[in-house]
Amino acid sequence: MCGICGEIKVDAPGVRADVVKKMCDVMAYRGPDDEGMVFIREGRTVETGPSSRSLSVDDGFEVALGHRRLSIIDLSPAGHQPMSNEDGTVWIVFNGEIYNFPELKEELEKKGHRFRSKSDTETIVHGYEEWDVACLERFRGMFAFAIWDARKRRLFLARDRLGKKPLVYWMKNGHFIFASEMKSILQAPDVERRVNLRALHSYLALQYVPSPEGIFEGIRKLPPAHFLLYEPSGRVRVERYWTLDFSPARKEKEDLQELCSRIRSGLEESVRLRMISDVPLGAFLSGGIDSSIIVGLMAKQSTAPVKTFSIGFDEPEFDELSYARIISRRFATDHHEFVVRPDAIDILNKLVWHFNEPFADSSAIPTYYVAKMTKDFVTVVLTGDAGDENFAGYGRYRRAKWVAAFTKLPEPFRKTLMPAILRKAASLHWREKTFTRLADFMEGLTGDQARNYAEQVKIFNRKEMDSLYTRAMGEQVKSFDPFSFLTDAWEEAKTDDLVDRLLHVDIHSYLPEDLLVKVDIATMANSLEARVPFLDHEFMQFAAALPSRLKLRGTESKFLLKRAFADLLPEGVMNRKKMGFGVPVSRWFRHELKGYMYDVLLDKRTLGRGYFEKTGIERLLDEHVSLRNDHSSKIWALLFLETWFRVFIEREGEGASLHA
Repeated sequence: MCGICGEIKVDAPGVRADVVKKMCDVMAYRGPDDEGMVFIREGRTVETGPSSRSLSVDDGFEVALGHRRLSIIDLSPAGHQPMSNEDGTVWIVFNGEIYNFPELKEELEKKGHRFRSKSDTETIVHGYEEWDVACLERFRGMFAFAIWDARKRRLFLARDRLGKKPLVYWMKNGHFIFASEMKSILQAPDVERRVNLRALHSYLALQYVPSPEGIFEGIRKLPPAHFLLYEPSGRVRVERYWTLDFSPARKEKEDLQELCSRIRSGLEESVRLRMISDVPLGAFLSGGIDSSIIVGLMAKQSTAPVKTFSIGFDEPEFDELSYARIISRRFATDHHEFVVRPDAIDILNKLVWHFNEPFADSSAIPTYYVAKMTKDFVTVVLTGDAGDENFAGYGRYRRAKWVAAFTKLPEPFRKTLMPAILRKAASLHWREKTFTRLADFMEGLTGDQARNYAEQVKIFNRKEMDSLYTRAMGEQVKSFDPFSFLTDAWEEAKTDDLVDRLLHVDIHSYLPEDLLVKVDIATMANSLEARVPFLDHEFMQFAAALPSRLKLRGTESKFLLKRAFADLLPEGVMNRKKMGFGVPVSRWFRHELKGYMYDVLLDKRTLGRGYFEKTGIERLLDEHVSLRNDHSSKIWALLFLETWFRVFIEREGEGASLHA
């Protein structure tokens, strides 16, 4: 795991070494073990590092590559990056892991390629020499890399199939910059900090800024499963190289015993590959089904107790530590815990600094804390993420099936039935947040299932944003649909099966843009590498080919996954109610953090930006505090956004000493 960056500049004065150094330094936490830079112009190459000469700012080189290294595989100096082929015509900076690199190395050696290290990075270099951009089809793992090919005079950027590792870029008039993080690109003096209002609009709808947009005008994200070719002439080509196939033609036969066996063997192999490491490793353990399965499989393959790490809360409604302890005892793990308390708001500036963009998933708080605790013991951690996206684990999939049936009923009957459903829910004393969401959701139901699904996952819908925006802001974004990212993914799904279509949407939206961003940022901020066995692309393609009725069977989610591992986990864990990785911000905003939210969101600086009306903000906060509604997710989104403005636009708070 590492941080990468680079620059191409064809005009004088050329690439500046001091800027590239700043680009590396600003994300040093991604790679605290080593640093390297290489500068190339007209066949002349100068590499900088502990034993190399440094360049002056006047050297004016055309191409620069920078790297910060977190050493995981081949800890020797031979694994130093940037790394080249034998004659120095191909250079790479790489972030990630290629799990099948031993097999690829053997194949490439037979073709005559010579290796100088035991690292997976060198496999990419020679793989590119042998197969050009088609090398991407051969790699099994998580990656974001950049290759400068001096012979073809082009830069080759690529990102892994599911989007586990980030890659962003900026270009203008023959000047091209790329990096693992946006704040690295911001170190270049030519890059302006102008807010992309379309991105801000999308953020308030979805709780993240979707690819390829970025919150800064001009800075874009390379989407998952895409590569980019850039030539100094300014020619750019961006292309998708892989997609998950849910089409009916790939569906597996319903032999339950065989399918369970293949699920088990496939996940066992995925875990085995991700346990290859030259440094200590462990696992995040929530006590849910997915992370518990991963820990169980790790315990079977480990000769020593697996180190496990869990997060908890003082509020029992959100605390899963008791379940994590059950799994820890069952597999005799070396277990560690941390309890998050309301003072977590003190790390908001730190979260904003590391996330680079507005990011409204409040579970980033416990994820950051568990990563920080984990780093004290290990350098690599396995997680249970993506089990829900593979096996239909979210409750919204059940609700979507119900909605699809409900909206097919005659409209007069629906209008009569809807109030009755809400009255019944009220009589059952559902949790405030659950009832509020149901009421809002039912009010927005239409015959458009994609829009109905968007209503389930939104933070603000269009009506709510309109009531919050100033007139000027509303005018600037009125022609842009902030939910188009979701509805486009809905239309691109090559299946008529509702559940498979929902899985396709989440795998192309919520998973790479929210969950994987959260885990990557939280772990790398603490110099920790996260590996995700459920995201092995071969295993995911197998899961995509499973009939959806074996994933969501009636009201039971993850039916086939549970059956495949029925003997591994205790019944109390296997059949427990899903909790998710929630945070009790709703209560915090009514008590410990009440004054803080009023102070920040009604501050003159906040309102003076011209995006939100004071009356709209006041109404939102007052309704939440008075228990008339649960607006906690909206309030958190606004707090994160305002803090982002202060950190990145006004340049105060966390990381201020590194701001360009």
